[in-house]
Amino acid sequence: MAPPPAPPPTAPATTAADARSARSGVLAGAGAYVLWGLFPFYFHALLPTGALELLAQRVVWSLALSVLLLTALRRWPAVLRVLRTPAQLRLLAVAAVAIAVNWGVYGLAVTTGHVLEASLGYFVNPLVTVLLGVLVLRERLRRTQWVAVGVGTAAVVVITADLGRLPWMALALAVSFGTYGLLKNRLARSGAGVDPLTGLTVETGVLVLPALAALTWIGTTGRSTFTAGGTDHAVLTVLSGPATLAPLLLFALAAGRVPLTTIGLLQYSTPVLQFLAALVLGETMPASRWAGFALVWTALALLTADAVRTQRRRPVPAARRWGRPRR
Repeated sequence: MAPPPAPPPTAPATTAADARSARSGVLAGAGAYVLWGLFPFYFHALLPTGALELLAQRVVWSLALSVLLLTALRRWPAVLRVLRTPAQLRLLAVAAVAIAVNWGVYGLAVTTGHVLEASLGYFVNPLVTVLLGVLVLRERLRRTQWVAVGVGTAAVVVITADLGRLPWMALALAVSFGTYGLLKNRLARSGAGVDPLTGLTVETGVLVLPALAALTWIGTTGRSTFTAGGTDHAVLTVLSGPATLAPLLLFALAAGRVPLTTIGLLQYSTPVLQFLAALVLGETMPASRWAGFALVWTALALLTADAVRTQRRRPVPAARRWGRPRR
Protein backbone atom coordinates (compact mmCIF):
# COMPACT_ATOMS: atom_id res chain seq x y z
CA MET A 1 0.00 0.00 0.00
CA ALA A 2 1.39 3.39 -0.97
CA PRO A 3 2.04 5.77 1.92
CA PRO A 4 -0.29 8.75 2.24
CA PRO A 5 0.92 11.96 0.61
CA ALA A 6 2.90 14.28 2.84
CA PRO A 7 1.04 17.31 4.12
CA PRO A 8 1.75 20.59 2.36
CA PRO A 9 4.43 22.85 3.87
CA THR A 10 1.83 25.27 5.15
CA ALA A 11 0.00 22.63 7.20
CA PRO A 12 1.73 23.27 10.57
CA ALA A 13 0.99 27.00 10.43
CA THR A 14 -2.60 26.34 9.44
CA THR A 15 -2.94 23.81 12.23
CA ALA A 16 -1.62 26.35 14.72
CA ALA A 17 -4.09 28.91 13.42
CA ASP A 18 -6.91 26.37 13.71
CA ALA A 19 -5.85 25.60 17.29
CA ARG A 20 -5.89 29.30 18.19
CA SER A 21 -9.29 29.69 16.56
CA ALA A 22 -10.65 26.67 18.45
CA ARG A 23 -9.32 27.98 21.76
CA SER A 24 -10.88 31.40 21.20
CA GLY A 25 -14.12 29.67 20.20
CA VAL A 26 -14.20 27.61 23.39
CA LEU A 27 -13.53 30.73 25.48
CA ALA A 28 -16.28 32.62 23.65
CA GLY A 29 -18.73 29.75 24.13
CA ALA A 30 -17.85 29.43 27.80
CA GLY A 31 -18.29 33.19 28.20
CA ALA A 32 -21.73 33.08 26.60
CA TYR A 33 -23.00 30.22 28.75
CA VAL A 34 -21.52 31.68 31.95
CA LEU A 35 -23.24 35.01 31.28
CA TRP A 36 -26.56 33.23 30.69
CA GLY A 37 -26.00 31.23 33.87
CA LEU A 38 -25.51 34.41 35.93
CA PHE A 39 -28.71 36.06 34.65
CA PRO A 40 -30.67 35.14 37.84
CA PHE A 41 -28.43 37.44 39.89
CA TYR A 42 -28.81 40.26 37.36
CA PHE A 43 -32.59 39.95 37.12
CA HIS A 44 -32.83 39.60 40.90
CA ALA A 45 -30.99 42.93 41.19
CA LEU A 46 -33.71 44.51 39.01
CA LEU A 47 -36.48 43.66 41.48
CA PRO A 48 -39.20 44.86 42.01
CA THR A 49 -39.42 45.02 38.20
CA GLY A 50 -42.10 42.56 37.08
CA ALA A 51 -41.71 39.96 34.35
CA LEU A 52 -43.70 41.90 31.72
CA GLU A 53 -41.78 45.13 32.26
CA LEU A 54 -38.49 43.22 32.27
CA LEU A 55 -39.35 41.57 28.95
CA ALA A 56 -40.40 44.87 27.36
CA GLN A 57 -37.29 46.68 28.59
CA ARG A 58 -35.02 43.92 27.22
CA VAL A 59 -36.67 44.21 23.81
CA VAL A 60 -36.43 48.02 23.66
CA TRP A 61 -32.83 48.34 24.86
CA SER A 62 -31.63 45.38 22.80
CA LEU A 63 -33.08 46.99 19.69
CA ALA A 64 -31.55 50.37 20.60
CA LEU A 65 -28.08 48.84 20.98
CA SER A 66 -28.50 46.76 17.81
CA VAL A 67 -29.37 49.91 15.84
CA LEU A 68 -26.24 51.65 17.14
CA LEU A 69 -24.04 48.66 16.26
CA LEU A 70 -25.54 48.27 12.80
CA THR A 71 -24.98 51.95 12.11
CA ALA A 72 -21.39 51.86 13.37
CA LEU A 73 -20.61 48.70 11.36
CA ARG A 74 -22.57 49.87 8.29
CA ARG A 75 -24.57 46.66 8.24
CA TRP A 76 -28.00 48.06 7.41
CA PRO A 77 -27.98 46.49 3.89
CA ALA A 78 -28.12 43.04 5.57
CA VAL A 79 -31.27 44.05 7.48
CA LEU A 80 -32.87 45.47 4.34
CA ARG A 81 -32.18 42.21 2.48
CA VAL A 82 -34.05 40.27 5.18
CA LEU A 83 -36.98 42.71 5.12
CA ARG A 84 -37.23 42.24 1.34
CA THR A 85 -37.22 38.43 1.63
CA PRO A 86 -40.66 37.24 2.88
CA ALA A 87 -39.50 33.69 3.71
CA GLN A 88 -36.67 34.92 5.96
CA LEU A 89 -38.87 37.58 7.52
CA ARG A 90 -41.56 35.01 8.37
CA LEU A 91 -39.04 32.68 10.04
CA LEU A 92 -37.57 35.52 12.08
CA ALA A 93 -41.03 36.78 13.07
CA VAL A 94 -41.97 33.34 14.44
CA ALA A 95 -38.55 33.13 16.09
CA ALA A 96 -39.27 36.50 17.71
CA VAL A 97 -42.46 35.11 19.26
CA ALA A 98 -40.57 32.03 20.52
CA ILE A 99 -37.78 34.07 22.12
CA ALA A 100 -40.32 36.51 23.62
CA VAL A 101 -42.06 33.57 25.32
CA ASN A 102 -38.68 32.32 26.53
CA TRP A 103 -37.58 35.70 27.91
CA GLY A 104 -40.99 36.33 29.48
CA VAL A 105 -41.25 32.97 31.24
CA TYR A 106 -37.63 33.16 32.40
CA GLY A 107 -38.23 36.63 33.83
CA LEU A 108 -41.36 35.34 35.57
CA ALA A 109 -39.41 32.41 37.05
CA VAL A 110 -36.71 34.67 38.47
CA THR A 111 -39.01 37.39 39.79
CA THR A 112 -41.30 34.87 41.51
CA GLY A 113 -38.53 32.77 43.08
CA HIS A 114 -38.59 29.76 40.73
CA VAL A 115 -35.00 29.80 39.45
CA LEU A 116 -34.67 26.06 40.14
CA GLU A 117 -37.56 25.41 37.78
CA ALA A 118 -35.90 27.66 35.21
CA SER A 119 -32.66 25.68 35.48
CA LEU A 120 -34.68 22.49 35.02
CA GLY A 121 -36.02 23.93 31.77
CA TYR A 122 -32.54 24.41 30.36
CA PHE A 123 -31.43 20.97 31.58
CA VAL A 124 -34.43 19.48 29.74
CA ASN A 125 -33.86 21.60 26.61
CA PRO A 126 -31.48 19.11 24.86
CA LEU A 127 -34.10 16.37 25.26
CA VAL A 128 -36.79 18.65 23.80
CA THR A 129 -34.47 19.48 20.92
CA VAL A 130 -34.09 15.77 20.17
CA LEU A 131 -37.89 15.34 20.23
CA LEU A 132 -38.38 18.33 17.91
CA GLY A 133 -35.96 16.68 15.50
CA VAL A 134 -38.22 13.62 15.44
CA LEU A 135 -41.55 15.44 15.27
CA VAL A 136 -40.62 18.26 12.88
CA LEU A 137 -37.56 17.13 10.93
CA ARG A 138 -38.57 13.43 10.84
CA GLU A 139 -35.20 12.37 12.24
CA ARG A 140 -34.71 8.85 13.56
CA LEU A 141 -33.43 8.44 17.10
CA ARG A 142 -30.80 5.95 18.14
CA ARG A 143 -31.58 3.54 20.97
CA THR A 144 -29.58 5.52 23.56
CA GLN A 145 -31.42 8.70 22.60
CA TRP A 146 -34.78 7.00 23.13
CA VAL A 147 -33.62 5.77 26.55
CA ALA A 148 -32.53 9.33 27.43
CA VAL A 149 -35.92 10.72 26.40
CA GLY A 150 -37.67 8.05 28.49
CA VAL A 151 -35.56 8.84 31.56
CA GLY A 152 -36.22 12.55 31.03
CA THR A 153 -39.96 11.93 30.87
CA ALA A 154 -39.76 9.97 34.13
CA ALA A 155 -37.95 12.94 35.67
CA VAL A 156 -40.79 15.29 34.70
CA VAL A 157 -43.29 12.88 36.31
CA VAL A 158 -41.26 12.76 39.56
CA ILE A 159 -40.89 16.56 39.71
CA THR A 160 -44.60 17.01 38.93
CA ALA A 161 -45.43 14.77 41.89
CA ASP A 162 -43.05 16.76 44.08
CA LEU A 163 -44.42 20.17 43.07
CA GLY A 164 -48.03 19.07 43.04
CA ARG A 165 -48.36 20.61 39.56
CA LEU A 166 -46.81 20.31 36.12
CA PRO A 167 -43.48 22.21 35.99
CA TRP A 168 -44.92 24.39 33.23
CA MET A 169 -42.26 27.10 33.48
CA ALA A 170 -39.49 24.55 32.87
CA LEU A 171 -41.38 22.96 29.98
CA ALA A 172 -42.26 26.34 28.45
CA LEU A 173 -38.61 27.42 28.59
CA ALA A 174 -37.41 24.17 27.05
CA VAL A 175 -40.00 24.15 24.26
CA SER A 176 -39.68 27.86 23.42
CA PHE A 177 -35.88 27.77 23.28
CA GLY A 178 -35.91 24.48 21.39
CA THR A 179 -38.34 25.99 18.87
CA TYR A 180 -36.17 29.09 18.58
CA GLY A 181 -33.12 26.93 17.86
CA LEU A 182 -35.07 24.90 15.30
CA LEU A 183 -36.18 28.04 13.46
CA LYS A 184 -32.63 29.41 13.43
CA ASN A 185 -31.42 26.05 12.13
CA ARG A 186 -33.95 26.19 9.30
CA LEU A 187 -32.86 29.72 8.48
CA ALA A 188 -29.22 28.61 8.31
CA ARG A 189 -30.09 25.57 6.16
CA SER A 190 -31.90 27.80 3.69
CA GLY A 191 -28.55 29.38 2.86
CA ALA A 192 -29.79 32.77 4.01
CA GLY A 193 -26.61 33.65 5.87
CA VAL A 194 -28.37 35.92 8.37
CA ASP A 195 -25.80 36.94 10.99
CA PRO A 196 -26.77 37.05 14.69
CA LEU A 197 -26.83 40.85 14.95
CA THR A 198 -29.07 41.18 11.90
CA GLY A 199 -31.35 38.40 13.12
CA LEU A 200 -31.72 39.85 16.61
CA THR A 201 -32.38 43.33 15.17
CA VAL A 202 -35.23 42.01 13.03
CA GLU A 203 -36.62 39.92 15.90
CA THR A 204 -36.62 42.78 18.40
CA GLY A 205 -37.99 45.05 15.67
CA VAL A 206 -40.97 42.70 15.35
CA LEU A 207 -41.48 42.85 19.12
CA VAL A 208 -40.80 46.55 19.75
CA LEU A 209 -44.33 47.91 19.20
CA PRO A 210 -45.95 45.43 21.64
CA ALA A 211 -43.09 46.15 24.06
CA LEU A 212 -43.64 49.91 23.87
CA ALA A 213 -47.39 49.37 24.32
CA ALA A 214 -46.71 47.26 27.41
CA LEU A 215 -44.37 49.89 28.88
CA THR A 216 -46.96 52.61 28.21
CA TRP A 217 -49.66 50.60 29.96
CA ILE A 218 -47.36 49.80 32.90
CA GLY A 219 -46.45 53.50 33.18
CA THR A 220 -50.04 54.75 33.06
CA THR A 221 -51.09 52.30 35.79
CA GLY A 222 -48.30 53.50 38.06
CA ARG A 223 -46.45 50.18 38.09
CA SER A 224 -43.29 51.22 36.26
CA THR A 225 -40.04 50.82 38.19
CA PHE A 226 -37.79 52.42 35.56
CA THR A 227 -37.74 55.91 37.09
CA ALA A 228 -39.25 55.06 40.47
CA GLY A 229 -36.30 52.85 41.35
CA GLY A 230 -33.73 55.65 41.11
CA THR A 231 -30.72 56.24 38.86
CA ASP A 232 -28.95 52.97 39.69
CA HIS A 233 -32.04 50.96 38.84
CA ALA A 234 -32.54 52.86 35.56
CA VAL A 235 -28.91 52.23 34.55
CA LEU A 236 -29.24 48.52 35.35
CA THR A 237 -32.39 48.40 33.23
CA VAL A 238 -30.69 50.07 30.25
CA LEU A 239 -27.83 47.57 30.58
CA SER A 240 -30.33 44.78 29.81
CA GLY A 241 -29.60 45.58 26.15
CA PRO A 242 -25.86 44.79 26.32
CA ALA A 243 -26.60 41.90 28.71
CA THR A 244 -28.87 40.38 26.08
CA LEU A 245 -26.60 40.99 23.08
CA ALA A 246 -23.21 40.04 24.56
CA PRO A 247 -23.81 36.30 25.13
CA LEU A 248 -25.59 35.96 21.78
CA LEU A 249 -22.63 37.44 19.90
CA LEU A 250 -20.16 35.33 21.91
CA PHE A 251 -22.22 32.23 21.13
CA ALA A 252 -22.22 33.09 17.41
CA LEU A 253 -18.41 33.38 17.51
CA ALA A 254 -18.12 30.01 19.24
CA ALA A 255 -20.56 28.23 16.92
CA GLY A 256 -18.37 29.00 13.93
CA ARG A 257 -15.12 27.81 15.52
CA VAL A 258 -15.76 24.70 17.62
CA PRO A 259 -17.53 21.37 16.95
CA LEU A 260 -21.19 20.99 17.86
CA THR A 261 -20.25 18.30 20.38
CA THR A 262 -18.16 20.85 22.28
CA ILE A 263 -21.00 23.37 22.13
CA GLY A 264 -23.32 20.66 23.46
CA LEU A 265 -21.05 20.04 26.44
CA LEU A 266 -20.57 23.75 27.16
CA GLN A 267 -24.31 24.40 27.18
CA TYR A 268 -24.75 22.48 30.42
CA SER A 269 -22.79 25.16 32.30
CA THR A 270 -25.79 27.52 32.04
CA PRO A 271 -28.35 25.40 33.94
CA VAL A 272 -25.65 24.30 36.41
CA LEU A 273 -24.92 27.95 37.25
CA GLN A 274 -28.64 28.72 37.39
CA PHE A 275 -29.12 25.77 39.73
CA LEU A 276 -26.36 27.06 42.03
CA ALA A 277 -27.74 30.60 41.80
CA ALA A 278 -31.14 29.35 42.96
CA LEU A 279 -29.56 27.77 46.03
CA VAL A 280 -27.61 30.97 46.76
CA LEU A 281 -30.83 32.97 46.43
CA GLY A 282 -32.43 30.78 49.08
CA GLU A 283 -34.60 28.32 47.14
CA THR A 284 -35.01 24.90 48.75
CA MET A 285 -34.46 21.42 47.31
CA PRO A 286 -36.39 18.63 49.06
CA ALA A 287 -35.19 15.06 48.61
CA SER A 288 -37.96 14.24 46.13
CA ARG A 289 -36.87 17.09 43.87
CA TRP A 290 -33.25 15.95 44.06
CA ALA A 291 -34.49 12.60 42.75
CA GLY A 292 -36.16 14.27 39.79
CA PHE A 293 -33.08 16.33 38.95
CA ALA A 294 -30.90 13.22 39.28
CA LEU A 295 -33.03 11.51 36.62
CA VAL A 296 -32.64 14.57 34.34
CA TRP A 297 -28.86 14.50 34.79
CA THR A 298 -28.84 10.77 34.01
CA ALA A 299 -30.75 11.42 30.79
CA LEU A 300 -28.30 14.17 29.83
CA ALA A 301 -25.32 11.91 30.55
CA LEU A 302 -26.78 9.29 28.20
CA LEU A 303 -27.48 11.90 25.53
CA THR A 304 -24.00 13.39 25.80
CA ALA A 305 -22.26 10.01 25.72
CA ASP A 306 -24.22 9.08 22.60
CA ALA A 307 -23.32 12.38 20.89
CA VAL A 308 -19.62 12.01 21.68
CA ARG A 309 -19.56 8.38 20.54
CA THR A 310 -21.33 9.25 17.28
CA GLN A 311 -18.97 12.16 16.62
CA ARG A 312 -15.91 9.95 17.07
CA ARG A 313 -17.23 7.38 14.59
CA ARG A 314 -17.58 9.91 11.80
CA PRO A 315 -14.76 9.83 9.24
CA VAL A 316 -12.47 12.84 9.23
CA PRO A 317 -12.31 14.59 5.81
CA ALA A 318 -8.89 14.56 4.15
CA ALA A 319 -8.64 18.33 4.34
CA ARG A 320 -9.11 18.20 8.10
CA ARG A 321 -6.60 15.31 8.49
CA TRP A 322 -3.84 17.50 7.06
CA GLY A 323 -4.85 20.49 9.13
CA ARG A 324 -6.42 22.45 6.26
CA PRO A 325 -9.74 24.15 6.89
CA ARG A 326 -12.79 22.91 4.99
CA ARG A 327 -14.06 25.13 2.21
